[in-house]
Amino acid sequence: MSTVTISAQQVNELRKITGAGIMDCKKALVETNGDIEAAIDNLRKKGAKIAASRADRDAKEGLALSLISSDNKKGISFVLNCETEPVAKNVDFIALANAIATLSLNSDAKTSEDVKKLTLGEKSVEEAIVEKIGVMGEKIEISGFGVVNAEFVGAYNHSGVKSAIVGFNQTIDSEIGKDIAMHIVACSPIAIDKENIDATMLERELAIGREQARTEGKPEEMIEKIAQGKLNKFYKDNTLYNQEYMNDDKKTVKQYLESLNKDLVILGFNNCGLAR
Repeated sequence: MSTVTISAQQVNELRKITGAGIMDCKKALVETNGDIEAAIDNLRKKGAKIAASRADRDAKEGLALSLISSDNKKGISFVLNCETEPVAKNVDFIALANAIATLSLNSDAKTSEDVKKLTLGEKSVEEAIVEKIGVMGEKIEISGFGVVNAEFVGAYNHSGVKSAIVGFNQTIDSEIGKDIAMHIVACSPIAIDKENIDATMLERELAIGREQARTEGKPEEMIEKIAQGKLNKFYKDNTLYNQEYMNDDKKTVKQYLESLNKDLVILGFNNCGLAR
């Protein structure tokens, strides 16, 4: 057993570099006879080993958040997952999620893979996550990431469980942007409008509509009309512009925006959250 005395200064230095807990840092330093670099490697190896052993675990807890730039022209939505609620509420886990989100907002990252390659302190985001796995002892991963650039971006965060960003072609009141983002969180649209939906998905919906009509015994000459009707219902339920606006069910989202300014349009959005 090592007889090297580990000082509080060494522990604090390792904690500052890795973000690991005090006891984990002290243990790593004891195991490496006070060698800071070796202790860092120790924590990374521990994290990699745990990550490999828990790769098939479900990670449905965590933190979902959206951030927007100070000029409101860029927004990101981000989810960092873990396995259990206690870890999701851990201050170090929350700090890591916020650090990665802030870093990605101030970068050119466009995908979660881009985010993993960003430098956080003296290591990559991916390495920082592996180290945190070693400390927390459970699977941690980025499961959602999206970026919107526009003349104005609104955002909404719902209790760390869901978040959304939405971009507009004009500067608008921030509360309106927040409300539309809130609507996106509540109603989960898959596209802005009909033309933004993938053709393969539309054909699948039509095929389902035809099969349902036939199963219900509808006349063959009515099948296509019924299928188209079901597709229109699909548009209403799943496209942002055609959904009933959450704050005014007498209007669709598009009609609401037109009532504010006939030239106001949505350029893009992203919503993500915990898999519940």
